[in-house]
Amino acid sequence: MFQVEEIRKEFPILQRTVYSKPLTYLDNGATAQKPRVVLETVNKVYSELNSNVHRGLHYLSEECTEWYEASRGEIARFINAREKEEVVFTAGATASLNTVAQAWGSRFVHAGDNIVISEMEHHSNIVPWQFVSERTGAEIRVLPFNDEGALCLDRLPQLIDSNTKVVAVTQASNTLGTRPDLEQVIRAAHAVGAIAVVDGCQGVVHGGVDVQALDCDFYAFSGHKLYAPTGVGVLYGKRVLLEAMPPFMGGGDMVDRVSFEKTTYAPIPLKFEAGTSNFVGGIGLGEAVKFLRGLDLKAVEEHEHELVRYATDEMMKIDGMRIYGNTADKCAIISFNVDGIHASDMGMILDKLGVAIRTGMHCAEPVMTHFGVPGMCRASFALYNTAEEVERLVAGVKRAVGMLR
Repeated sequence: MFQVEEIRKEFPILQRTVYSKPLTYLDNGATAQKPRVVLETVNKVYSELNSNVHRGLHYLSEECTEWYEASRGEIARFINAREKEEVVFTAGATASLNTVAQAWGSRFVHAGDNIVISEMEHHSNIVPWQFVSERTGAEIRVLPFNDEGALCLDRLPQLIDSNTKVVAVTQASNTLGTRPDLEQVIRAAHAVGAIAVVDGCQGVVHGGVDVQALDCDFYAFSGHKLYAPTGVGVLYGKRVLLEAMPPFMGGGDMVDRVSFEKTTYAPIPLKFEAGTSNFVGGIGLGEAVKFLRGLDLKAVEEHEHELVRYATDEMMKIDGMRIYGNTADKCAIISFNVDGIHASDMGMILDKLGVAIRTGMHCAEPVMTHFGVPGMCRASFALYNTAEEVERLVAGVKRAVGMLR
């Protein structure tokens, strides 16, 4: 049995109070809390090993480099990359997706080509491709979703053609919780020679990923949503594609030889890791992955699914409640509004009750446009949340409704 109370003991921040109320943290889709092992690891690196990686021959640098590269290996195993060199450390998923758009897109996308993006994408998987479109003249095409939150995959044959170079899609929507049939999308992309770029920020947390089985070409995620430090993320790419791409940024550590006549580049993944890396974050991400690998991840997923089911059942009893995204296999996210109540007002009242949710557009404005709303409330669950916290959320929403109507 999944012992959530034992898990909660590993997350110190969950023991605190807010406005004299127990903290009920339901904003995990924005950033997750950190287990003690990650906090202790970050402190250990700074207090005992702090030294730039890949640069020095002295003890601290070599020890730090060894730990950093071991973390890369842990992450490669976690996502089942073919080799650790296919794991590039970045500043986060946004940096990962921009790297693909700028480095791969600058070389392989041209006028007359098209880029297919799903309507439910986070801005980080939309705006970088708009940059490419503006620079090259390539067309942006949108794969829509229906009012249940499911992608309209029957539209793929009309959108993807011989001029398609990129298909960009989320593994799990940060707003609707939808988990699209990625295998079908990726097959359609590969059938015309296009690459498939997957935003895995929510998917890697809720259910995980096997990048080889998925056969995606690029996969991006952030550490801070995966119980790791902020400011670090991963870009997975197939070796053949990473080697074909020019670097995105220039500087130290990504070069082989530098002269004023010509510069040659380091092999992957260092070619895409210019400058001093966030080695503390990378090491912390490796420890977060080890922490997760020590759990029964299937039991974690079932626990989160039960929280969503319970919360959905109870919230739908509230008059005027609307939940956005109702696919059967959605991940641990509930976005909602109550008729006549602004999302920000709901969020402020819940905050005073100790319940932390997200309000606004969730960096997914096209989703708001689809439903004709200025914003939504979002409760996003993690492995340490409990049924009691669901009850606090529901009680808080009821109290807010009573106050605001």
